[in-house]
Amino acid sequence: MPDHASSTDPSVQRQLDRLWALSPGADILGLERIADLLARIGNPHEHLPPVLHVAGTNGKGSTCAFLRAAIGAAGYKTHVYSSPHLVRFNERIRLAGTLIDDAQLAPLLEEVLDAGGDIGASFFEVTTAVAFLAFSRTPADACIVEVGLGGRLDATNVIAEPIVTGIAQLGIDHERFLGSDIEGIAAEKAGIAKPHVPLVTMRYPAKIEARIASVARTAGAPIAAEGGHWFWSADETHVTYRDAAGRVVTPLPHLAGSHQQANLALAIAMLRHQRVLTIPPEAYVAAAEHATWPARLQRLGPGPLTAKLPGRTVLIDGGHNADAAQAIAASLAGSAPIDMVFGLMSTRKIADVLGPLAPLVRVAHAVPLIGHEHHDPRDIAAFAQAHAMPRHCYPAFSLGEAIDRLAANGEGAPTVLIAGSLYLAGEALAANDELPS
Repeated sequence: MPDHASSTDPSVQRQLDRLWALSPGADILGLERIADLLARIGNPHEHLPPVLHVAGTNGKGSTCAFLRAAIGAAGYKTHVYSSPHLVRFNERIRLAGTLIDDAQLAPLLEEVLDAGGDIGASFFEVTTAVAFLAFSRTPADACIVEVGLGGRLDATNVIAEPIVTGIAQLGIDHERFLGSDIEGIAAEKAGIAKPHVPLVTMRYPAKIEARIASVARTAGAPIAAEGGHWFWSADETHVTYRDAAGRVVTPLPHLAGSHQQANLALAIAMLRHQRVLTIPPEAYVAAAEHATWPARLQRLGPGPLTAKLPGRTVLIDGGHNADAAQAIAASLAGSAPIDMVFGLMSTRKIADVLGPLAPLVRVAHAVPLIGHEHHDPRDIAAFAQAHAMPRHCYPAFSLGEAIDRLAANGEGAPTVLIAGSLYLAGEALAANDELPS
């Protein structure tokens, strides 16, 4: 699954070109290469602020966003490592609350690439080493690390002593690397469990919970499971969380979608089950109100793209598997019918992602994902028309062409959704001059 990155800064671009030539972004699971690479640059992962480590199929990025907002509201400075980026490579590395700037990034990339040119490290492994090196050299009070793929063999799993680990929502994804057995996937995610470190989990089917518990026991990690150790509920205005230490009440998350309530609850549970950072109740309220995470049912603001669709709400979402598509559909049920621009990586099944959204869609335009291996828009349109998912689906050669078509239809649906891929969401953000910050 190739990854791509470019920069407007020539110094950064030179290093990204080196990274691409060294390893064309393939996902390679295993800890040997990352361990060797980190050893050559002084093992920076052993000198990080207290780490919160988050795995999961869906929702782990949003959970990290809630963690960051709560920790920041408590007065702490926080590093964050996340993936992928949407527009700029810099989005992956947040130093003490601020995205890494080009002047810092270029020499760090050069240092890591110079040290590990013969190791054969992947794009993600090099990026992970760069992030850890940056974190080790910049003071902060905490470090939030999002797993890239899986958990047990993910490059981030070299962290030996986090203060808490967590698993967000689980589903089938990355079958090429993790298989299609949901219990096996759960075991891989639970592989981030560490001795004596709380592993905080959501509510899952009984067999999955049992598999996670087995992995945790083997690792010597105590489990804090939803439904056993902590609970949450929501009404029309509030989320209520409770555990043995008491209750926390917050407003509904500002992040769109009812599924964000569970992600907020998981973040609260993770912070309430660690003992290093002191988080007051008002910080959880601030997290609900102020956490942001781009391309999750994000409404685009004024810009060149939205100017072509005056009076219409334009939403973007990077959800690219069946569970994510179902969550998007549930959140947009009251907005139907919608018009959609849709693109999908070739590693995804059209029916899995398009199917849940199709009943809401009046007309769809299928587009390519420039620079990435994707389903041909003609194939998406043919599949949609053959299965009425939706029947009115047409191929377009670009996002711009699809938007122009929607603009030409003066009687289009009031809501436009750009969906199917984080890469497409990133393209839409760039087209609207709306860079993540």
